[in-house]
Amino acid sequence: MIRPGALRAEELSYEVTSGRALLDGVTLDAAPGETIGVVGPNGSGKTTLLRCVYGTLRPTRGRITLDGDDAAALSVKARARRVAAVPQDTGGGFGLTAAQVVAMGRSPHKRFWEGDTARDAALVAEALERTGAAALAGRPFDELSGGERQRVVVARALVQDPALLVLDEPTNHLDVRYQWELLALVRKLPATGLLALHDLNLAAYFCDRLYVLQAGRVVADGAPEEVLTPGLLARVYGIRAEVSVHPETGAPTVVYLPPKEVQRR
Repeated sequence: MIRPGALRAEELSYEVTSGRALLDGVTLDAAPGETIGVVGPNGSGKTTLLRCVYGTLRPTRGRITLDGDDAAALSVKARARRVAAVPQDTGGGFGLTAAQVVAMGRSPHKRFWEGDTARDAALVAEALERTGAAALAGRPFDELSGGERQRVVVARALVQDPALLVLDEPTNHLDVRYQWELLALVRKLPATGLLALHDLNLAAYFCDRLYVLQAGRVVADGAPEEVLTPGLLARVYGIRAEVSVHPETGAPTVVYLPPKEVQRR
């Protein structure tokens, strides 16, 4: 088993062919076992950053290290043994059942010709159970709802047994109950977690530290109570908000306010 899962992204930049920078000098650290949230408005670079971390994009400049090893020097399979991704787009199932999609997460740990073992089947069943998707095991993946697919893809990442779990908007398509159950599960895992989230209250509750992106740059980072301030929310998101510590959870809670010129009828 590969552990512990330290991540460092150092001065990452990513430019498209037009020369426009989607990331511009981003530096981010995650210690083993930490849950790190990446937040920011649409177009701020969250997905681009995560894709660079899990390897579907190659940074234009900068480097990523996994436990001190240059990620770019790792083979696809070696990287997949360390990093599992839950992207926004779950993709198609190509006629596979949910259980078969989850079993694909075991492939980085196998030789090309190796089939699934009884242990693999047990890991798949356990992952489906942990994500609340056990009843979906025999159903075609392509026939599942968006929320059902999301839980199956998270289960696939779990059976990959990564040191680093990267999730891009993992609560998309999920109802409130499953949002909380999924993030609680991620929080309990021994793997380091890197999550892009839109819901700032979920980010404040479940993440140890937050990085705030705006126009491809890190504009703030630190503990949620340090980062989520009315001033930052006004500057980055252009919204009015009140931030207080919830008496039961102890986490910062953001209450959004309408623009002053808007009156409720």
